[in-house]
Amino acid sequence: MKHKFKLLGIALTFALLMPAGVACQGMPVYDNTNFISFTKSLIESAKQTSELLKTVQFLKQQKENIEKVNNVIKQLKAVREMARNNQKLFDIVQDDLREILNSPYIKADEVDRVSESFNAIIENSLEGLDYIDQILSSDNLKMTDAERAGVLKGMELQSKEMVAEIEAKTRRYREIIAFREMQDKINNRETNY
Repeated sequence: MKHKFKLLGIALTFALLMPAGVACQGMPVYDNTNFISFTKSLIESAKQTSELLKTVQFLKQQKENIEKVNNVIKQLKAVREMARNNQKLFDIVQDDLREILNSPYIKADEVDRVSESFNAIIENSLEGLDYIDQILSSDNLKMTDAERAGVLKGMELQSKEMVAEIEAKTRRYREIIAFREMQDKINNRETNY
């Protein structure tokens, strides 16, 4: 028991000699003003984040709208270019083909071949226009605007190839006519010796 009293006395002495902060730990003290301003800043941050998310969503929607408009513009340009190419084809056939066929240097058996080759190109062009009409007006072909623009771009290239082909054929037949005309002049010239 003596020993217990001694220990108790030493513990009591230490307790009295220790600083007050170490001996007692109570409830934490909160500064209400800092807590309120912290809460306000969190709310403001949440509002700004919400506004940023709305802005991002708006920008995504505008990007999609711009892509749609861009695809429609591509479609319109492709259709306009195809219309020009087809008009060129018809003009060439109307003017140049008549001139080629009326030439005395084109033989009778060649007239059908020349006509058929030009008609095949024109028919291909008309089929292309029908297909374009189906692509643009029919919802049966489930295509996005981008896919439709890609198909129309391909058709535009095809129409350019047809124009190039018909111009090459026209040039070739004119060269044949020029060669035959020159040959006729050489064969039928008068000799002065």
